[in-house]
Amino acid sequence: MRIEIICIGKLKEDYLRAAQTEYLKRLGPYARLSVIEVAEEKAMEKAMASGAHAIALAIDGKALTSEGLAQKLENMGIDGISHIAFIIGGAEGLSHRILGLCRAKLSLSAMTMTHQMARVFLLEQIYRSFKIINNEPYHK
Repeated sequence: MRIEIICIGKLKEDYLRAAQTEYLKRLGPYARLSVIEVAEEKAMEKAMASGAHAIALAIDGKALTSEGLAQKLENMGIDGISHIAFIIGGAEGLSHRILGLCRAKLSLSAMTMTHQMARVFLLEQIYRSFKIINNEPYHK
């Protein structure tokens, strides 16, 4: 499976970059995962043109448990979806235009978090999902 995280901005803090690097390393055996950082939303649309199954991170999206996300990823694979792109906006969220290009919306939490923290949280949940799918220890 190929997974992209398309997001506005770069990670500014060393600890967030370290966390991202760690989860990208951990995810290596399970999926080809890449992070695409764009400077502005206009560039995001171009990055989304890859034909991936796009899922927007949005506060009004569907909230899933960790098991629910694992099931969703597993079902997408079964359904032949081999390329997924998670879309993370900036401080202002995503425009209606970008949301309209996505096939689904996912909410990570009802609480507000920075888009940089959302990226690390999403990476951890994708990693947890693959551990659940493969019945490997990690998820408790």
